[in-house]
Amino acid sequence: MSEIILMSDARVAAVPVEENGEPLVDVSAHLRVDDRKHEDSRGAEVLLRQGVLDRLLRAQALLPDGLRLLFVEGYRPPALQRHYFETYADGLRAAHPDWSADRIRSAASRYVSPPEIAPHSAGAAVDLTLTDADGREPDLGTAMNANPEESDGACYTDAANITEEAKANRAVLGEALSAAGLVNYPTEWWHWSYGDRYWALQTGAPAALYAAKELESR
Repeated sequence: MSEIILMSDARVAAVPVEENGEPLVDVSAHLRVDDRKHEDSRGAEVLLRQGVLDRLLRAQALLPDGLRLLFVEGYRPPALQRHYFETYADGLRAAHPDWSADRIRSAASRYVSPPEIAPHSAGAAVDLTLTDADGREPDLGTAMNANPEESDGACYTDAANITEEAKANRAVLGEALSAAGLVNYPTEWWHWSYGDRYWALQTGAPAALYAAKELESR
């Protein structure tokens, strides 16, 4: 298995950002949208940068007949990102009082990005899965947003402790998204991004295209 670079890695934060000014757009007219994150984000989760949406549509066209992308969450306001990160880190501190601050930050970043570099807050990242024509989600090994503790690491994209069917379904999803230019965060099979610092580091791009954005009330 290749090295897993976590969001907390200094190499990610070191990537410069050259904001290109692309707007956040509503994906709901273009993709099948699940509402499981609606309450937290108050509707903002259906937004993504235009360049990310364009690539998701390209990926969807590459899927086998009968399968579509199921979009769950895109943009995440910075305040909500901070809340998610701090809540998860607090749980790790309670479970591991002997861990250093750096270890807590690193462990938390397997599941929630540190707020200052979060791809979701730039409108650059999407959490998604697959669905068939009848709205059924195929087996991808874990529930979406299963954390490393509760899934025994099965949330990692290349996890060995999932069924062959789940591995095959992850491969179908990953091949389409990769071909369209997105990159995966390898601790979360459902998290893909384009234009953020993590994408730039993984692809060798000289800079990220999207900075974090605050969103006016919708």
